[in-house]
Amino acid sequence: MADSDADLVPSADESEDSSTQRARHADRHVGMRIRERRLMLGLSQQQLASMIGVTYQQAHKYERGLNRISAGRLFEIAMVLAVPVSWFFEGLDEDGATQPLGVRQRMCLELARNFALIDNERHQEALSQMARALAAQSQGRPLD
Repeated sequence: MADSDADLVPSADESEDSSTQRARHADRHVGMRIRERRLMLGLSQQQLASMIGVTYQQAHKYERGLNRISAGRLFEIAMVLAVPVSWFFEGLDEDGATQPLGVRQRMCLELARNFALIDNERHQEALSQMARALAAQSQGRPLD
């Protein structure tokens, strides 16, 4: 006897072709990179949204990879975030998979985010000098 009709209908995962899956992974990756850069600059989603002329909800959907970003909009976002468009695709495999952030990358992101939140320029300069001194010490170089 034949299987039931329910067994003949492919599931959503089975019917979704690999190019669609790669596109969705790419959308999520680009959104993640937008969020990463926004946080590096110390911007809120609301601030980014107003800078690119969209609603907060739309910016949120871009960052989650729920809404696809047009080429023109991605170019505008790149200009606002001061990165080349290619930056959003760094770490994306040919199969559309995202390379996970390493511990060091996460620490750099957190450092940049916290640095941007410091509103005292003297404190920022002191922190910058300390980072230079520690880097020089780690590399065995004398301080300038």
